[in-house]
Amino acid sequence: KSYGAARRQVMPGVEHRSHKGLNNRAENSHLPLRKRERVMQKFRSPGGCQRFVSVFSAVRNLFVAPRSIDNALSRHIRRVRAFAQWNSATALPA
Repeated sequence: KSYGAARRQVMPGVEHRSHKGLNNRAENSHLPLRKRERVMQKFRSPGGCQRFVSVFSAVRNLFVAPRSIDNALSRHIRRVRAFAQWNSATALPA
């Protein structure tokens, strides 16, 4: 309630519309940043987070299929190839 009074005093000629859906576009643009902040809360330092993310992003890119693959068979083949690459990289027997 105090926001309206302060706005009228500071900017009397500016229209302000408040509705639950008006700020969705602005709020959704901040989601990647908020996700990153939430992940960083689990680490003791930004350096520890960076060390984890640098390895994790490479592994995630190997196993998570891009959104453009919409066929279950294509996703399965990609996952099998990813596990084969992972096993060869970590020297585990197939």
